[in-house]
Amino acid sequence: MDGDRLIFLEMPGNYSGEGGLSVWRVEDEGIFQPSASYGWFRCKPEGDALALEDGTRLKFPRQRAADGSPGRCVTDFFHPDGDVLGLMVVTVGQKASDVARQWFEANDYRNYLYLHGLGVELAEALAEYVHAKVRAELGFGHEDARDMRELLKQGYRGGQEITWADTHHPALSETGGDYDGRFIFINDKCNPRVAVVDLSDFMCKQIVSSELIASEHGATFVTPDTDYVIETSQYPAPLGGVYAPVEQFDAKYRGAMIFWRFDKTQGRIVPDQSFAIELPPYMQDLADCGKKVSDGWVFCNSINTERAYGGNLEGKPSLESGATQNDMDYLHCINWRAAEAVAKAGKTETIAGMPTIRMQTAIDEGLLAFVPEPKSPHGCDVTPDGTSVVVGGKLDTHTTVYDIGKIATQIQGKKFAGKDPYGVPILDFKNSIVGQCEIGLGPLHTVFDDKGFAYTSVFIETVVAKWSLKDLKVVEKIDTHFNIGHLVAAEGDTVSPDGKYLIAMNKWALDRFAPVGPLLPQNFQLIDISGPKMQLLYDMPLPLGEPHNAQMVKVNKLKPIEVYKPIGTNPYTHQVDPNAAVAGKERIERKDDGVHVYMSVVRSHFTPDIVRVKEGDKVFLHLTNVEQAKDATHGFAIGSHNVNVSIEPGEHADITFEAKRSGVFPMYCTEFCSALHLEMAGYLLV
Repeated sequence: MDGDRLIFLEMPGNYSGEGGLSVWRVEDEGIFQPSASYGWFRCKPEGDALALEDGTRLKFPRQRAADGSPGRCVTDFFHPDGDVLGLMVVTVGQKASDVARQWFEANDYRNYLYLHGLGVELAEALAEYVHAKVRAELGFGHEDARDMRELLKQGYRGGQEITWADTHHPALSETGGDYDGRFIFINDKCNPRVAVVDLSDFMCKQIVSSELIASEHGATFVTPDTDYVIETSQYPAPLGGVYAPVEQFDAKYRGAMIFWRFDKTQGRIVPDQSFAIELPPYMQDLADCGKKVSDGWVFCNSINTERAYGGNLEGKPSLESGATQNDMDYLHCINWRAAEAVAKAGKTETIAGMPTIRMQTAIDEGLLAFVPEPKSPHGCDVTPDGTSVVVGGKLDTHTTVYDIGKIATQIQGKKFAGKDPYGVPILDFKNSIVGQCEIGLGPLHTVFDDKGFAYTSVFIETVVAKWSLKDLKVVEKIDTHFNIGHLVAAEGDTVSPDGKYLIAMNKWALDRFAPVGPLLPQNFQLIDISGPKMQLLYDMPLPLGEPHNAQMVKVNKLKPIEVYKPIGTNPYTHQVDPNAAVAGKERIERKDDGVHVYMSVVRSHFTPDIVRVKEGDKVFLHLTNVEQAKDATHGFAIGSHNVNVSIEPGEHADITFEAKRSGVFPMYCTEFCSALHLEMAGYLLV
C-alpha cells in the first residue's frame, strides 16, 4: 500500500511461464478490487459477551483449562467500566473469486492457485494495514511493552542495545500551560530517545527513538496542552544516520526538531502522527513553547553558528574555540501550529521513518525564522504571561528579553534584516527585544515566581540573580555553592508560578560535605524566595552522575494509585496479564518452549515454593502479588541466576531465564514484608 493506493510489484519469474499468470494481467484486468471498512464501538463486558451501546450483544467462547475449569475469554481483556471495540472487514473483491472459480472449472489449476494464493495474502496484508491504521487512530499505533526488557528494546538504536541514558530535562504534562500531574517525559541526550512516565504509578510506559538525529539536548519540552513532546538535536549529523565526511559539514550535516505527537487518553506517544523540521547545522540547544498569547510558537537556542567541527590533531582549532567566534548566534522561532498543518498536508520527506519538513519547505511556508541572540546562549524561557522569552548567553553578561509579539509581527509582515547561509530569514535584533538586564558573568537558566520576578542562574559568578521583569533591574543576588547550572522554582515555568521555593542545582560541592574520595556529590540548595530577601534553607548532596534539571509540582496535583487493580495487572499495559497467577490455581507446566511457573506471592510465602526443572531448561516465571493492602510490596530473587524483581500490590511480573547448571538455589523475598519475612523463601532445584 502506498498511502491508500495498491501497488503490484513484479516478482521473480513474474508468476508466469508461457501463457502463465502475470501480475500485470491481474492489474490490467482489474481482477483485484480491494476495499475495507472499519469502525470502533463503545462497549462493556458482561460475562462472556460484549454489550454495545445500541443493545447488540456479541458472544465469545471461553477456553477451558486443563483441569476443566473456566479459562480465558476475549471479554476478559476489556475494561469492566467500559472500553472500545474495533471491528473491520476487508475484501479483495468479488471479481477475484469469480475469476478463480472460472479458472478452476477450466482446469487452469496453476493460474487458479497463483491467483488464489495472491488473493489470500493480499487480503491478509490489507487486514494488517487497516489494523495498524485503526490502532494509530485510537492512539496506540505501536505495541506496548509487557516487561522492562521489551520496554528498553523500544529505545534500541540501529539494533544496538542501549543500557544507559544521559537524561537531562524532565517535562511534566500540561493542560492550558499548567501542570496537570498526569505524565512526565525525560530525554536521553546521547542516544536520542524520549521516555514516557505515567504518574499514576511512576512507571515508565514507553520509549520512542528516531534515527533521524544523532544526539539531542532541546528535550523534553511540551506544548501547552501536551499535544506534542519536543525533541531537538544538538550535534549536527547527516539526517537518518547515514555517513558523510565531516569535511562536508556545511552541505551534508543538519539539525532537526522532532514533534512527538502525544495522546493523553492512551498515555502514549504516537509515532505515526509525529513529524520533524529540518534545521541548519548549528548546535540547537534548549527550547520552550509559547503559552497564552504566544501559544503556537516554539523557541530554540543555538550555538556554533560558525559551524565549527574541531580537528585539533589535524591542524584545526578545537570545537570550543571554533564555536565561540561570533558575537551572535540564532534564536530559532518556529510556528509549530502552521508546521503541523504543513505536515498533515503531506509536504514532507520521510527520513528514517520520520516525516520531515525540509528546510526549504519550512522557509517557503513561513515556519522558521531566526533572531540574533548574544554569544553562546543556553537558557530559553518563556514568561508566565507568554509575552516574552528570556535568553541567557553563557559568554554574555545579560539576560535578553525578546518580545514575542514583535517577532510574530515581523515574520507575518516579512520584515527581515537578512538571511543565513541556508536562506532562513533573520529578524532585526533591536526590533525584536524588550531590553536586556545586566545580570553578571555566565547567565544560564531563568524561572519565574508569582510576583513578577525572574530568577537566573549565573554560572561563573555562582549566584542566583533575582530581577524584575517590569524594569529589567537586578533586585538581589544570593551565593550558591558552587557553580550553579539549572535551577527550578515551584511551577516556575508554567502560566501560574507558585513562588515560595527555589532549588539551586549546583555542579560542584567542594568543601560542603565530608570527603568521600575523588568523586564528590553534587549539591542542591533549597532557597526560600517568599520574602523580600532570598534565604538559603538547606544543602542536600546528590551522589549521582550530574543530576541535570528538575520539575517542582504541587503534591495535590498528583493522583497516584495505591495498589494495582484488578489483581494480576501488568504495569506496562495496565491490563490483567494473560499469564497472571490466580490464588488457588498456581501450577507448574512444561510446554514446548520451556517450564512455565504460575506463582502467587503473598505474606509470607510463595506458591509454589519449590520449583523443579532440568539443567538446560528455559524457565518462565509468572509472578503475581495477590495482596491488595497498601505498601504490601514483595521482592523475589533467585541466587546465582541474576533474577531479582520488586512486585507491588496487585502487580504481575514475568521473568525468563535459563537453568544453565544443576544445583540447589534458594529463592526468597528481598523486600521486608512481615514478621515472617525471612521465612518467605523456597528452592529452585535444577
